[in-house]
Amino acid sequence: MEISSIKDAFDRVAKKQKLCSSKSEETVDQVGREIEQALATLKSPHDPSTPTDQKSVLTELKSKLNAIGSLQQLEGPNKELNSSLAKYQKLLEKLLNPDISKAYRNVEFDAHIINQIIASHFYRQGLFDLGDSIINEAGEPNATALRSQFLEMHQVIEAMRNRNLQPALTWVTANREKLVQIGSNLELKVHTLQYVEIVQNGTRADALKYSQIYLRRFADLYKDDFQKLMGCLLYVRRLEKSPYAELLSPSHWEVTTEELARQFCSLMGQSYENPLNVVFTAGVEGLPTLLKLANVMAAKKQEWQEMKQLPVPVELGKEFQFHSIFVCPVSRDQGSEENPPMLLPCLHVLCKQSIMKLSKNSTRTFKCPYCPAEATVAHCRQVYF
Repeated sequence: MEISSIKDAFDRVAKKQKLCSSKSEETVDQVGREIEQALATLKSPHDPSTPTDQKSVLTELKSKLNAIGSLQQLEGPNKELNSSLAKYQKLLEKLLNPDISKAYRNVEFDAHIINQIIASHFYRQGLFDLGDSIINEAGEPNATALRSQFLEMHQVIEAMRNRNLQPALTWVTANREKLVQIGSNLELKVHTLQYVEIVQNGTRADALKYSQIYLRRFADLYKDDFQKLMGCLLYVRRLEKSPYAELLSPSHWEVTTEELARQFCSLMGQSYENPLNVVFTAGVEGLPTLLKLANVMAAKKQEWQEMKQLPVPVELGKEFQFHSIFVCPVSRDQGSEENPPMLLPCLHVLCKQSIMKLSKNSTRTFKCPYCPAEATVAHCRQVYF
């Protein structure tokens, strides 16, 4: 894959650069030491009866510098580095087509949506000054609500990173019903962090009181977790020497912080992954295939942008798959709006075009390719993913 080749070539150039820099520094340091030693000899007090011969000192210095071969020592690694850089440049020119205009369709974008997506990108990262600049310059007042929500999220997360759970506790309590509806146990996890802090640094009475007020209602639904937390009461201020020492692991804070950010975005109706990041990365992954397709189609004097479906698959990783994809088991075609998946009465699924071929485009009955059941086109129902 092109990106992997570029990365490997970059790593090789970076390695050469480090070796060149190290060798150059070593040579310069060695020359510097010889010069400093010669200067020290010239400046040192000496016996008047045996005066220092400056010419002999300089002659000896010249001899030592020639032995070091500083010019050759510096030229060699730099030549190798320059050669690697030249090869890397040629590789970039070969693999990266500067003209990507032929690999995208002309689409009418809503400028307001684009501005809000860019501002949201900065808000997600906590760069509120940049987001505000985009909003102000573009005149998008409707993004202020989103800003306040992301600001609250970053305040809660920053507090957790500083081991302050109060904002997180306030948020999970306020959103308790919504979290329960989506099956999240985030509230228990946040209370667990607070409880473990009390067990480790407080008294047994404080820990017991906290569990009675905040943990009791989780006892039935999360029985195993509740029993483990109650067992911690036997090891107040020495939890690190108990069977529950793993509760002190910093990873619990990291995992809970990440889940809080994920659930926060979910309740805002936003994806946890940054949409602009996802789109850009997916574009980088798919661009080489589209450029090759554009070149091939241009050679055949065909316009690929007018096609409703690409003639070749654009392979993206699973992290870019957000919707179900159906491939007809008969025709091997991917489902589309024009050729949607259809559910037969026997509960097998085929694409519409396959069903029409089996029924010979009529009302006659046809046999399912995967079982003895028979059906007609009228008996089939479109499946929505």
